[in-house]
Amino acid sequence: MKEWLKVSCLLCVFGFVREIRPSEPYVTEYLLGPWRNITEQQLIQDVYPVGTYSHLVQLVFVFLITDFLRYKPLIITIGAAGVIIWSMLIWTTSLLSLQILEFFYGTYMAAEVAYYTYIYAKVDKKYYPRVTSHTRAAMFVGKLISGIISQLMINLELMNYRQLNYITLATQILAMLWAFGLPKVDKSLYFHREALEESTTAPPSTNQLQLEPDGVSQQMSPPQVESSPMQLLWQHFHNAYTNPRVLQWSLWYAIGLAGYLQVTYYMQVLWKVIEPEPQIAWNGAVDAVLTALAALSALAAGYLHSGRLRPKASLLVLSVLSALEGGSVLVCCWANDIYWSYVGFVIFGALYGFTITVASAEVARNLQEESFGLVFGINTLLALIFQSLLTIIVVSETGFELSPIDQYAVYAFYFIAVALIYFISVLVEHLWQRGSEQVHAKAENLE
Repeated sequence: MKEWLKVSCLLCVFGFVREIRPSEPYVTEYLLGPWRNITEQQLIQDVYPVGTYSHLVQLVFVFLITDFLRYKPLIITIGAAGVIIWSMLIWTTSLLSLQILEFFYGTYMAAEVAYYTYIYAKVDKKYYPRVTSHTRAAMFVGKLISGIISQLMINLELMNYRQLNYITLATQILAMLWAFGLPKVDKSLYFHREALEESTTAPPSTNQLQLEPDGVSQQMSPPQVESSPMQLLWQHFHNAYTNPRVLQWSLWYAIGLAGYLQVTYYMQVLWKVIEPEPQIAWNGAVDAVLTALAALSALAAGYLHSGRLRPKASLLVLSVLSALEGGSVLVCCWANDIYWSYVGFVIFGALYGFTITVASAEVARNLQEESFGLVFGINTLLALIFQSLLTIIVVSETGFELSPIDQYAVYAFYFIAVALIYFISVLVEHLWQRGSEQVHAKAENLE
C-alpha cells in the first residue's frame, strides 16, 4: 500500500469511529428525562450556550497551537475530550457538571481543525482531493451508522436513552487509543519548517513548492527561509483576504456555517416542544437520512459545480438555495406535526451539504498559496462569532429570550435575509460591470 493511502486510511478509521455516537440524536431526550433534574429552560439558557461560547474561545487557542504541536497531539485530545464528556454524561447529575462537560464539548469540537488539516501535512499536494474525500466520507459513514444504531436500539427497546451513552463512550475510548498510532508529523507549514529548509540540497517536491507564497520558485529563496512563523501567517492571511473572491466566499461560508450550527444545536429542543411525549422518537432515523442526503448533496456539488459556473452564477444558485434553507427551517418550526418538522430538517441538511461544498470549493480555488488550513480556520472562527451573537440575541436572558418556535423563525429569516443580500450584491455587481463596459466602449469609439 502506498504511504499516502496508508496515512489516509489510518486517519479515516479515527474519523469513522469518532462519529459513531448513537447517544447524540437523543441527548435532549436524555437530559430532560428522569435521569437528570433540570428544566428545558435551564438546558436552553444555562447548558447548551456554554458549549457554543467554549467552542469559540478554544478555537482561537487550538487554531494557533495546532501547527506548533504538529497536529497529532490535538487529534489525541479529541478522543480524550470525548471520553471525559460521555463519562460525565453517564456518571454525573448536577447542572454544574453539565456546564463543565459543555466546556469539554467545546474542546472536542475546536480540536477538529487538527483532524481536517493533519492529512495535508502528511501527503503530497497532488493527493489532496482524494484524501479530502476519504476523510469526509469516513465521517459521513460513521454518522450514518450511528443514526441507524441509535434508532434500532430505541425501537427494539434494547437500550434506553441513558444506555446509548455507553456505546458512545466505548467508541471515544477506541478513537483516542487509535489516535496514538497515527504517524507523527515531521514538518508543518509555519512553526516547523526545518525539513523544508534542509531539502535545498535536493530538488524540491511539488508540495514544498506550493508552500512558498510565490508558488513558482524552483528552490527556496532566502527571504522565505528567514521568515518567522508570524510573518508567514500574516503574509498568507493578507494574500487571501485581500482577494475579493476569497473574502466574498469566506463570508458566505461563515454565515452559512453559523446558521447551520445554531439550527442543528437546538433542533431536538424544538422537537420536544412540538411533541413532548412521543411514542417513538425518530431522531436517529432522521439523523441517518439527513447524513446520507448531505453526503450525496456534497458529492453532487462536486460534480455539478466543478468550476464550470461563473462566480456570479454560483452566487445566484446559492442565494436561491439559501432561501430554500430558510423555508425548510420555517417548516420545522411552524408545522404542528412532528413528522413535517423532521422532513423540513432533512431538506435543510441536504441543501446545506450542497451550498457549503460549493462555498468551500470556491474559497480553495481562489487561494494563491497553501493557506487552506489558515483560511478555513479563520472562517470557522468567524462562523462561531456569528453563532455566539445569535445565541446572545435570540436565546440568552440578556437578549430576547425567545421560545424555541420563535427562535427557529428567526433562524429561518436569517437564511432568507442572507439570500436576499447576496442576490442584491450580485445584481449590483452585474449592473456596475455592465455600466463600466459601456463607458469603456464609448471611450474607445471616441478615440
